[in-house]
Amino acid sequence: MTRRETMAGGAALVGLAGTAKAATPRSTPLDTHDALGLAELVAKRKVSPSELLESAIGKAEALNPRFNFLAQKHYDYGRAAIAKGLPQGPFSGVPWLLKDLNTYIAGLPTENGSRFYKGYMPEVTSELVRRIEKAGFVIFGKTTVPELGLTGTTENKLTGDTRNPWDRSRITGGSSGGAAAAVAAGVLPAAHATDGGGSIRIPASCCGLFGLKPSRGRVPMGPPRTEGWGGLSVHHAVTRSVRDSAAILDATQGPEPGARYAAPTPGETFLSQVGKAPGRLRIALMLNAPAGSPVDPECVEAARKAARLCESLGHHVEEAAPKLDVAAMGAASFVLIGSSVAADMTDRAKATGMAIGPDVLEPITLGFVGYGQKAAGMDFARANNTLQAAAISMAQFMANYDVILSPTLAAPPLKLGQINLTPDVDFAAWGQRAAVFSPFTQVANMTGQPAMSVPLAMSSAGLPIGVMFTGRYGDEATLFRLAGQLESAAPWKNRRPAV
Repeated sequence: MTRRETMAGGAALVGLAGTAKAATPRSTPLDTHDALGLAELVAKRKVSPSELLESAIGKAEALNPRFNFLAQKHYDYGRAAIAKGLPQGPFSGVPWLLKDLNTYIAGLPTENGSRFYKGYMPEVTSELVRRIEKAGFVIFGKTTVPELGLTGTTENKLTGDTRNPWDRSRITGGSSGGAAAAVAAGVLPAAHATDGGGSIRIPASCCGLFGLKPSRGRVPMGPPRTEGWGGLSVHHAVTRSVRDSAAILDATQGPEPGARYAAPTPGETFLSQVGKAPGRLRIALMLNAPAGSPVDPECVEAARKAARLCESLGHHVEEAAPKLDVAAMGAASFVLIGSSVAADMTDRAKATGMAIGPDVLEPITLGFVGYGQKAAGMDFARANNTLQAAAISMAQFMANYDVILSPTLAAPPLKLGQINLTPDVDFAAWGQRAAVFSPFTQVANMTGQPAMSVPLAMSSAGLPIGVMFTGRYGDEATLFRLAGQLESAAPWKNRRPAV
């Protein structure tokens, strides 16, 4: 493997953008098939894993200079996996990109979108990576993230700005913005993503994709740790098709060694739910942001249209919302995230001898470090108690409803720099802007519930608008049944940006 294939520094990406020609990739099966469809082609020997990999690499090389979604190039790692012989899994031979955030392949860099982690080489391979490779996926790189996954837009000082294939002046969302940009641009039909406050659903909404955040404890997080941000964070994917999301979750879900908890074991595969009639669901329509911040009329109308679609499919919809102390929940999440970030950065400083400061960390991260350093052990315990109480309140509300329907975001994709106020964002100003842009997504992380952003709408300016459906804890099956029904009734397969 060459040094160029393992570098993720801003200079490497800038150099590529300055020298590569923006050639239009030739049409390949990647343009017309989802991941399961590609695996079927491989199984029938209509295309080889090497052909798919080289097509994906060619697309990535052609499109990355325009959208900047690659943090790491592991092309030779993917080629070596094929040469060694792939497992006969449900996705055998299908190209895959990992998110460059706390997801490890031993001996290959994971830099977390941060100058503080530049060149970091983990000594362990994540359990999720093992399961992804056992399913037959061929990993050939890692996607861009905001520093430590802390913001809802993928802009950082290590790799630069990731741009939306629908409009290069717009954000892709975060923190899985690189994954969403790669899928939306057509490099591959699905990619790894994580979600600690909306980081799967925000990019899915911004880029016109399907994005499901699983229940807490559904997908492995470790090693070395089996929990992220006090249980707020989960792993899964952004996809074009609902069935890919379901099949990927089938391949990756289940307890991992040492896990302190796990989501309930499903009675049937998630893939088997796609295409099943969901029955007459009781749907709570929530149009107002939990904290009362404004919501763009186009996002409200997208949710209303989705409600009318659900009614036409036989579901019962009524306006209702859980009663939650969102101010207390928000403060609790800041304690959990801030404490986690402060501990990690302190440990990183000790391991490297580098001082924590603006030369290696961005203003948002430094704000979280400062916040976490002031938190006491009792604050962490009380924050945990607050979110447990919120989860109980939500479960009580959902005794009367199967699903909550809301906008995913409070606005269509914003302009780059609008949230982070680059190059030097003020922490308080960022917090306010981020909360106003994404007021709906964080509740599911705080309560542990599954939630999905479905690409049902477009703005008057031609930008994607997602609609969010939140289910009961452990009940991804209902969401997949509903998602399959919506995908059939209002298909989005051919709605793609003109890249």
